[in-house]
Amino acid sequence: MAVFEAARAQLRKEFRKARDHSEKLFEILRPSVLYARPIAERHRVIFYLGHLDAFDFIQICREGLGIASKEPLLDELFRAGIDPDSAHLPSDQPGDWPSLAQVKTYVAQARDAVDCVFDRAPEDLLHMALEHRLMHLETLAYMWHNFAPELKVTPAGYETSLSAAHRTQAHQNEWQVVPSGDAVLGKDADHGFGWDNEYAAHTVSVPAFEIQKFNVTNGEYLRFVTDGAPLPHFWVRRGESLYWRGMFAEIPLPLDWPVYVTHREAQQYTAWLGKALPSEAQFHRAAYGTPDGQERTYPWGDAEPDVSLGNFDFARWDATSVANDVAGESAFGVRQLLGNGWEWTNTIFAPFDGFKASPSYPGYSANFFDGEHYVMKGGSPRTSARLLRRSFRNWFRSDYPYVYATFRCVEN
Repeated sequence: MAVFEAARAQLRKEFRKARDHSEKLFEILRPSVLYARPIAERHRVIFYLGHLDAFDFIQICREGLGIASKEPLLDELFRAGIDPDSAHLPSDQPGDWPSLAQVKTYVAQARDAVDCVFDRAPEDLLHMALEHRLMHLETLAYMWHNFAPELKVTPAGYETSLSAAHRTQAHQNEWQVVPSGDAVLGKDADHGFGWDNEYAAHTVSVPAFEIQKFNVTNGEYLRFVTDGAPLPHFWVRRGESLYWRGMFAEIPLPLDWPVYVTHREAQQYTAWLGKALPSEAQFHRAAYGTPDGQERTYPWGDAEPDVSLGNFDFARWDATSVANDVAGESAFGVRQLLGNGWEWTNTIFAPFDGFKASPSYPGYSANFFDGEHYVMKGGSPRTSARLLRRSFRNWFRSDYPYVYATFRCVEN
């Protein structure tokens, strides 16, 4: 009983922290944009204000414990997001949504209901709701990124951190040899919570290859742009100068930060260079493999994630130099495999053998097994440390430009 109570108390603490964090993200926005749509492919801001707690209530209370809803219409309105697809844009209008007062009342009721049953709720549903919120913290961050700086409240110290981080020269990339070996993808059911697409653990034999030590930088990508490629979404041209679209300000393009691009742009760059994107198994081998054949829990070893090892868990608002985080290198000398930017792979998002859709959230993964989404691994500055486990998989369409996603090249 004592172990259960301690574990439940820790979960409650993590829930409270995640809620606080989401509230702080909404406080960044000026009230005038709550019914605006920061990017065309996503819902309006007001949806997300209701969605996070609607999901918690529906999964934990309504579906998990059979508790009747006081607001079934609002449950359904805020129940699920949309798959961002530039070919099928949402067409709702601000007047289609409830008032801010109605949404806040709904959120308070949903949150109170979850808190009342927290100690008897199924553990897997609590973990699901927590990680769902943590993933949305990153979604909200990259959405907010697309609002003009004057529509957001700049935190104290933001300009100082940017000026200290800026570099004027690109960092020289290097190639690391990864010898042939096995990579164990996925996870076993008895090793803590995981989403359905993470199961089951299986071994993949990976031939030897070379991989870049650092993610491709803005400076490296600039040569591709000079050769005729279009500007990535996070770049802005002002006259003859290039700037980086920061969360709260535009700054002169930091040449040693990782470039954030779409999967299509990453593929085009690797083709231009005569290289390739890594597969999911190659990323895994470079990140977690060792010369003796054992696998690490994290690239740096078995120690839990700490911001001294990488740029993740909201430690910073923006990226940092690819030369940072030496202590977080993998056994093969590859740096920043967790944090500073999700990494595109050439692997189509698909189920592992033996996949079973989650009974409580059957569409979480299965709705995206369509051959149009690619696996991303690693994590960004906005990724929770909890989501940095080895088996976690992220995915997006090849032309989605808003995510904090970078890449590195391999030579097979």
